[in-house]
This record gives sequence, structure tokens and C-alpha cells, in this order.
Amino acid sequence: MDTTTKVRLTETVKAGGCAAKLSPAALDAVLPTLTRQHDPKVLVGFDTADDAGIYQISPELALVQTVDFFTPVVDDPFTFGQIAAVNALSDVYAMGGRPLTSLAMVCFPGKADLQILGQILAGGLSKMIEANCTVVGGHSIRDEETKFGYAVTGTVHPDRIWKNGGARVGDLLVFTKALGTGVISTALKAGHAEPVWLEAATKSMTTLNKLAAEVATEFGAEVHGATDVTGFGMIGHVREMVLAGKVSVRIDAAKVPVLPGAIECIRAGYIPGGLKTNREFAECLVEYGPGVDEATKALLFDPQTAGGLLLSISAGAANRYIEKLKSAGGAATVVGEILPHQKPLIRVV
Repeated sequence: MDTTTKVRLTETVKAGGCAAKLSPAALDAVLPTLTRQHDPKVLVGFDTADDAGIYQISPELALVQTVDFFTPVVDDPFTFGQIAAVNALSDVYAMGGRPLTSLAMVCFPGKADLQILGQILAGGLSKMIEANCTVVGGHSIRDEETKFGYAVTGTVHPDRIWKNGGARVGDLLVFTKALGTGVISTALKAGHAEPVWLEAATKSMTTLNKLAAEVATEFGAEVHGATDVTGFGMIGHVREMVLAGKVSVRIDAAKVPVLPGAIECIRAGYIPGGLKTNREFAECLVEYGPGVDEATKALLFDPQTAGGLLLSISAGAANRYIEKLKSAGGAATVVGEILPHQKPLIRVV
């Protein structure tokens, strides 16, 4: 990441990346009040807070649609554009879909340097090209805070959709990245992030979930459910899985991958506001084992930007998936298992 940019993008905004999202409590208060549209072609709507909407076109084809944009999470404009694209594309991968087209969304200060805007757009385009997703247009408005992202449309077979509520008892939970981008970005904004922390976090946020998703599709019906871990943190997205699937989850905290510097950031007090609101909203469903320390508890609520896929895979296929992904150049870890519906809904040991 180029940290020598004349204008430090993270200094121009109040919150960066997915940490700038509305709190899950706010959305939970509003979305249930909306009138549901009864269209039988809607295979996935917003009822279970899934990652994208899915609309059936034919017996063999459905559209996957999502939209995602946010404020800068890094200082380098090109890298910010890459991360925004990776994050938007991830929702399509999390549904088992293949990205097809995208529309750019830009909010940019009217008097700011247009070279910065050009670099942001170029960074996003580079990842769209890598994903074989065609940018067909976009929309822009003037805004005092820079924001960037995409509306992405993909395709999926109606019988091969991954839903966040598809987890089955006995499945293993597999995670394809590491936690900590939110707290590291907060340290960056304060000017106290170590270069090695930034390098690891940037590599994670600029890595598409394309490979992880493509390898998972090769396991067909062995993959029962999925989501991507982004703004609501790992616990927030696990909450969506257990409520939608009417199951419970045990997470092995020691096995959850952690980015270099993440624990140090938490202990130094670099806590994004999104982490606090995530914890206030979802921790009521969590019970901790005696060996889970306070820093680890906090990290599980850290709002991730362009985070990894969290896959619910049959116990017999999970390790084979991990090995196949590793041989293809990716990485994944078993972080927990799906249990019968019981209290607590989420147990962290």
C-alpha cells in the first residue's frame, strides 16, 4: 500500500470501510416494518439478511443482485478502489453465483483532485477485470466524504444457491480469510499502524473470494450454506446463519485466523465504532468459555471489509475442500461446527 499519498483518504472520513455501515440494530428496527412484495420469482429477498437478492429468470437461470459502497479504508486511492470492488463482488460469490456486470457508484468532493478519483476508478476496474465482471456504467454525485463501490449482477442456477440459512447440524464452519481489518484500519486512521500490519490487511482486502467460491462449487451439495464476513463481524454474520437456519454454532476461538497486529490494535484501544455497535447488538446470543480472553471476544465483532467466506460444509467434505483450495493457492480453516438449535445460539470456546 502506498502510504505517501499527499491526501490521506482515511483522514477525510469519520469512519472507514464497512465500519461506516449503519448498525445492525438500526436495520433490524426498520427492515421488518417494510411491506413484503409477493413475487414467486424472488428466490432470496431481504427476509433473512442474506448477502444478495436472487431473482429467477428460467428453470436453469437466476440473477444474483447486490450493491455495496463505503468510505476509504486505506490511504492509497488505487488500493481503495480495489478493496471496494472485492467487497462488492464478494456478495455474489457468497451466494454461489458468478459475477457478470457491475455499475460503479461514486461520491466525491467537488473540489478534490480528480487524479485521486481516476486512481480509485482504475483500482476498482482492475479487480472487476480479474473477476471477469464487466463494468457497464455507473453514477456519481458530489459529497464531502469520498465513497465508492458497485452494484453487481451475477448468475446462478436456481438449484445451486447458497443461503445463509442452509447450515445443517453436523456441518463444519470453514472460514477463508483472517479477522482484523477493522481494528487495523482504525489504527491506520490514527497514524499508528505498523507497515507489516497494513501489508497483511491490504493483501487480505484485495484478494477476491473468487477462488474460494469456485473450489467450493466443485463440492456441489456438500456445501449447505454460506455468507461473507463483512461489516457486522464474524459473530454478527453467524447470528444471521443461526437465526435463518434454526441451528446453533460452536466457534473454536483459538482456530479463528487473525491478521498480524489485530490483537495489538485492540489492546491499544483502536476500536472502530462499528465493533462496539456490533457487540451491543449480537453479544446477547453468545456464551464464552473460560479460556476466551477479552481481546479475542472483541475481535469476533470487528467489522471486516472485503472479508472471507464462511461456509457450512458437510463434515466429510470440509477438510477435502480446504486441501483442494490450498493446492489451488488459497487458504481456509475450520473454525467451528453446526449444532442443534439450543441455548446459547452461539458458543465461543
